[in-house]
Amino acid sequence: MSDHPDEPARRPRPAPSRVEREARTAAALRANLRRRKAQERARETGGSPPDGGEPVQDG
Repeated sequence: MSDHPDEPARRPRPAPSRVEREARTAAALRANLRRRKAQERARETGGSPPDGGEPVQDG
């Protein structure tokens, strides 16, 4: 909020609607699934995951 008398006070941004929240959640789930699939492919081929980390060793 501005203390300057010539500028109007800013209103807080309204909370996202249910549709927006669901769309954002769906996009995040798709991104996570793509990342997990890429890591699994890297693990199967013996390569490093796309983030440049070390391959994950099971058990």
